[in-house]
Amino acid sequence: MQNISSSAFADTKPHYELLDGLRGVAALFVIWYHVFEAFATSPADQGLNHGYLAVDFFFILSGFVVGYAYDDRWKTTMTTKNFFKRRIIRLHPMVVLGAVLGAITFCLQGSVKWDGSYVPFILVIAALQLSIFLIPAVPGSGAEVRGNGEMYPLNGPSWSLFFEYIGNILYALFIRKLSTRALKVLVAVAAIGLASFAIFNFSGFGHLGVGWSLSGYNLPGGFLRVLFSFSAGLLMSRIFKPIKIRGAFWICTLVIVALLSVPYLGGADSPWINGLYDSVCVILVFPLLVYLGASGRTTDKKSSAVCKFLGDISYPVYIVHYPFMYLFYAWIWAGELTFAQTWPVAVGLFFGNILLAYLALKLYDEPVRKWLSKKYLAKKK
Repeated sequence: MQNISSSAFADTKPHYELLDGLRGVAALFVIWYHVFEAFATSPADQGLNHGYLAVDFFFILSGFVVGYAYDDRWKTTMTTKNFFKRRIIRLHPMVVLGAVLGAITFCLQGSVKWDGSYVPFILVIAALQLSIFLIPAVPGSGAEVRGNGEMYPLNGPSWSLFFEYIGNILYALFIRKLSTRALKVLVAVAAIGLASFAIFNFSGFGHLGVGWSLSGYNLPGGFLRVLFSFSAGLLMSRIFKPIKIRGAFWICTLVIVALLSVPYLGGADSPWINGLYDSVCVILVFPLLVYLGASGRTTDKKSSAVCKFLGDISYPVYIVHYPFMYLFYAWIWAGELTFAQTWPVAVGLFFGNILLAYLALKLYDEPVRKWLSKKYLAKKK
């Protein structure tokens, strides 16, 4: 999920309001993707099937925004230490809150794995500590409390923050120093690697929905996803020249929703078709959407307010919604319920998570970031 807010932009630069709005649209779509996860038996019959690609869109946005906000500041005031401080302050308070909410909902669920076996409270605390510091849980270990191999079993989507941090570390230590020509080569090589991963079915289902576990090819798959997408976004921030386009927000929104809603393509004997689709979306279409979104402008205060709201809640929505999905899944599976029987609860879950995200933003995230910035970033007199 995208993890960059408007506060990441340099104060003196123009603001890309439409990118904020698109980030919010993708984050809200992820909620519905995870709702339909409750009724899927495999990635092939997952409703709103390609919702996992929202993460790649977020990574591209992240690379674009980080490059735009920070690239030229390394020549003046920015240091590696200061950059890492800023990124941790921006990202980590919500990581902590998501982990705490995950621990609470896990206990409310009865502190049991998906197979029904009881998990001692001390192991829940261990999982919480790992999640707070973004240390992945090893599959099969005591701290992997749900028993399905997640890196962060208390709040699954934290895996993308793990790779977001990797992207930021690579940027600060290595990628930002590359010339634009060298960066183009890196993006091309990473694109070939990512497409090969998807088309040659390293995930097992011909898709890019990997990175959430340490098992199988998840770790190299997640690394390829962030390496290409973050680098591609950074490259675009360097060569970006806006074009004139009307209705960019609505055009990009419709394309994002359509692409992420496409059913699984191909079959058991042809997973490469779905892998090809994923590759085209991530390598070709998503960068184009970011380019168009950065080129467009809002034309009135109302649309600006909508984009700002969507951008503000995008990261909180992404990071706090999943603990409550675990409760939803447990309820669905225990009663063997269908979507037709449970859609009112799903709608309530959707809007409830939006409200929760907004409250988390205003009552926790913004105050904590303000305090941390004052303490660790304010210039000493």
